[in-house]
Amino acid sequence: MMRARRRALVIGAVLLVIAAFAFEVVSSASGPRPPPPRPENQRPPLLLLTSLPLMFGEGFSLRQTGSAALKALQTRYRLVPISVADPAELAKGRLLLMAHPLAQPAEDLVALDKWVRGGGRVLLLADPMLEWASERPLGDPLRPPPMFMDTGLLTHWGLRLDAPDAPGQMIEKLGGFDVVTVSPGQLSGGCEISRDRLVAHCAIGQGRATVVADADLLDQARLGPAATHNLDGVLEELARLEPS
Repeated sequence: MMRARRRALVIGAVLLVIAAFAFEVVSSASGPRPPPPRPENQRPPLLLLTSLPLMFGEGFSLRQTGSAALKALQTRYRLVPISVADPAELAKGRLLLMAHPLAQPAEDLVALDKWVRGGGRVLLLADPMLEWASERPLGDPLRPPPMFMDTGLLTHWGLRLDAPDAPGQMIEKLGGFDVVTVSPGQLSGGCEISRDRLVAHCAIGQGRATVVADADLLDQARLGPAATHNLDGVLEELARLEPS
C-alpha cells in the first residue's frame, strides 16, 4: 500500500516536471506578447513629434485615417501631436515619442534635456539613413529629412550614432521582438547598448531616454510579412518607459 502511494507520488512529481518543462518550451516558442490595448478612458497621453507622415499621410487628405503606426499607438495612448520640443509643448505630457524629428533649435534641445532630467521619458527614433518612400521632391520642407539631424543632443547624453556599414534590410531586436529595419545605424557610448547596437537605454537624471537607430521600421506595411512585430516592438519600448 505504502509502495503504491510512493510510486504514485513519484509519478505525479515527474508529470509536474514534464508539464512545467513543456509549458516553458511553448512559452519560449511563442515569443514575447505585445502590450495589450487599453480602454479608451485609461489611455495616458503620448506626445508625438515627428517629420514622418504618420498622422495624415503626405497628402493631408481628410479621407486618410492615419498610418498603421498611428493606429497601433492609439490602442494604448491618447496621441498629442506637438510641433517643437519647447517647454510649453513638453508640459502636456510625461512620455514622448520623437520619430525622426526635424532639427530642433538649440533652446528647445536645452528644454528637452531639462524635461527628461526632471523625470520625462522619451523614445527617440534617430535614423542616419532614412529610406521612407516619399513623393515629395528633395528639398521640400514637408519631406522627412534623409538623416537624423543631431545638433548635439546625443553627444550630450553620452551617445554616438554612426551610419550603417551597408544599406539594406536587417532583422534586429526591439522590445524583445524580431523587427525589420532598413539601413539601421549603430549606437555606441555610455548608455546600455543592445548587442546589435540598434537600441540604447539611457538613465538621464530622474528620467529616461531610449534611442533607436532606425525609423523606417515604423512603415510596417511596406516591409512585408517579416515586419509583423515591428510596431509591437515600439509599443513594448514605450511600455518600458512609462512612469510607474
